[in-house]
Amino acid sequence: MPVLSHEKLIIAFHKLSLFMAEQGTTFDQLLQNSSNYNAWFTTAEVERAVNALRNMLNNTDLEKWFADIKINPTPKKVGLILAGNIPLVGFHDVISVLATGNIALIKLSSSDNKLMPALLEELIKIEPLLADRIQYVERLQDFDAIIATGSNNTSRYFDYYFGKVPNIIRRNRNSVAVITGNETKQQIAALGHDIFDYFGLGCRNVSKIFIPENYDIAAFFEPLQDFQPIINHFKFNNNYDYNKSIYLVNMVPHFDNGFILLKEDEGLSSPLAVLYYQRYQQLDEVKEILEQQKDQIQCIVSAAEGLDNTLEFGQSQQPRLWDYADNVDTIKFLNAL
Repeated sequence: MPVLSHEKLIIAFHKLSLFMAEQGTTFDQLLQNSSNYNAWFTTAEVERAVNALRNMLNNTDLEKWFADIKINPTPKKVGLILAGNIPLVGFHDVISVLATGNIALIKLSSSDNKLMPALLEELIKIEPLLADRIQYVERLQDFDAIIATGSNNTSRYFDYYFGKVPNIIRRNRNSVAVITGNETKQQIAALGHDIFDYFGLGCRNVSKIFIPENYDIAAFFEPLQDFQPIINHFKFNNNYDYNKSIYLVNMVPHFDNGFILLKEDEGLSSPLAVLYYQRYQQLDEVKEILEQQKDQIQCIVSAAEGLDNTLEFGQSQQPRLWDYADNVDTIKFLNAL
């Protein structure tokens, strides 16, 4: 099996990013019709995912990323169990396997089993030597390593079946935002993307906010009004109506702006169309909570001084190539095979 150089792979990945911008292609037509097979995959949300990948695959970042990559001269078969909660969510795992010279055995999610093959088909047209390194499987067997993404429940299954080989097994994670009360309206509006992009279905979506003790919720709601049309999506609306009715029947205190419910809760994982909030007196309280729950947190969005490893408002769904899921360095794992 021929070894592909860093230079050829960088060129191929970047050309793929340029292809994603083209209109009128078979992939573009599939993008426009993606909601026909997954109602959550609206044209706007698939375009959002594609644009995020395009931004990720810029030449400068690709060259920086490849500086730490070793190409395996004896390719290993890496089984990839992909999630399907948001469009093309497993793409980074696939290109990581390809970048390290290994073979991707791809188990697609039934929720996202058309966009990924279409995109990788184009990648193979750009660089035909990748054809033998991309394989789709219904059942994983004869693999040397596993990268599996699922829920806390499926992770126990993954641990049982794949625990004897090198593995990365991802579980449920959520993202949070820490608000100080000094944010501008523009910053809170940007936070709306962290909350509402992909309907809040991703692990990088903010599902909980920490707010100062006397923070005015109305000041939070006002800049989010541009996201009001999300309620017109029938599945999101169903979740909003269901959770609202539960809170009303059980007399659970909550805030409601007509398209998102805010409920005070110490948990991290809020139901769809619900955002948890927790009040704090001192930022040190939040730091302690974040440290205690770090294994359940994907991203922290904040402009607060003194918090480490935070993202700017609006950036949680714009990962760079080296922003690895669960803070586990996928390339370091693959380099060690």
